[in-house]
Amino acid sequence: MDKILRATVRPANSLNLLSQREIDGVMNADSNTQKLFRQCALAVLNTGNEGDDAVSLINKHSDFNIRIIPEPRGIKLYIENAPASAFVNGKMITGIQEHLFSALRDIVYTHHKISQQGRFDLETSEGITDAVFRILRNAGSVRPNLMPKLVICWGGHSISRLEYEYTKLVGYEMGLRGLNIGTGCGIGAMKGPMKGAVIGHGKQQIHDGRYLGITEPGIIASESPNPTVSELVILPDIEKRLEAFVRLSHAIVVFPGGAGTAEEVLYLLGLMMQPENTNTNIPLIFAAPEESADYFEDLNRFIVNTMGEEACKHYQIIIGQPDRVADLALRGVEAAHRHRRQLQESYAYNWSLKIPLNFQQPFSPTHTNMSQLKLNNDLPKHELAAELRRAFSGIVAGNVKEESVTSVRLHGPFKLHGDKHLMSEMDILLGQFTKQGRMKLQGDYNPCYELNP
Repeated sequence: MDKILRATVRPANSLNLLSQREIDGVMNADSNTQKLFRQCALAVLNTGNEGDDAVSLINKHSDFNIRIIPEPRGIKLYIENAPASAFVNGKMITGIQEHLFSALRDIVYTHHKISQQGRFDLETSEGITDAVFRILRNAGSVRPNLMPKLVICWGGHSISRLEYEYTKLVGYEMGLRGLNIGTGCGIGAMKGPMKGAVIGHGKQQIHDGRYLGITEPGIIASESPNPTVSELVILPDIEKRLEAFVRLSHAIVVFPGGAGTAEEVLYLLGLMMQPENTNTNIPLIFAAPEESADYFEDLNRFIVNTMGEEACKHYQIIIGQPDRVADLALRGVEAAHRHRRQLQESYAYNWSLKIPLNFQQPFSPTHTNMSQLKLNNDLPKHELAAELRRAFSGIVAGNVKEESVTSVRLHGPFKLHGDKHLMSEMDILLGQFTKQGRMKLQGDYNPCYELNP
């Protein structure tokens, strides 16, 4: 495997990336923080190489090393045994260089504020929302005085070529309408809308289009950023990543995907079904090519049979018709604009959305925690959504995240317990995902879970 044995890089745009105290903090950071940065840096340097196996990537580059070297005017990074694909003629690709320092920025900032200064309040809902805002603001992702036009696109990394081309067409139509794109920054349905929007923006002579990738350490380690991402931000965990999506978005389009897409949908529906959010509207569109119409038939059936008919009023399903999907997204963005202007609310960050603490607290998908989830139809629907969201989150972790994949290999699949109806509905939906190849990019899929009524 081709590697660059040694390289030194400095920030491309700013020599004031970190304060001296932050530099000192990361130089003396605990081993977990240093390991986290190494994994994220390796994923960034692997940009453009499609895969979803974090363990394999780490093993292939076991000799990779990265060190932070302080200088009087800032810092530089010393890199050993990096993937050669990150370089051209011995020089690191500019976009990858910027993402590398984005990873450093986000991880160091969060570590410094939480571990060194204790500046984030992570015990209350309001404190967590404020922490997410400050991380996004520090990354430059919250931008004042801009018209709302950010469409978040959700969907799977393991999709068919036909579905991928459809996401590009939708992205193209949205780009023609001047809309910006935010995704989970990976491949598949995260890459397609961005690539399409680049062409749409180009045709409209739009030179400031945004292609925002929002991720977290466990995901980026297994799903490297796609080459179209122009802004990369890494939140500390999946729950803060989900909150960043919904607070930054002006509309959301969901394409076909697997367990991770189901997790995202359940998260948003759980929020929209909160009594406190009755007057809050986040336009939500499910979109698929005609050949994949059954995907949203299956997902809609699962939602109705678990969350009830009431949940359906929060989304529209569009099959085919990329231009209509884009028109609906534009109308949703315009409606969000009018709503926030009337209430004199921020265009950049949706502060009025109420997110309960049980949607914000990090869920660690251990075997014990997965077995103790309350998957019971007697729960209020928004609380059931929170529990189901955790269940799907754990399945995603067992599929792609290094720590959970290793745990499943050592101790066997996660065991989920719930009432018979819920277990049956989950079994049908996950079975369809597996049959359609949505749970894993390559090879046969061995389930990381067991469902026990």
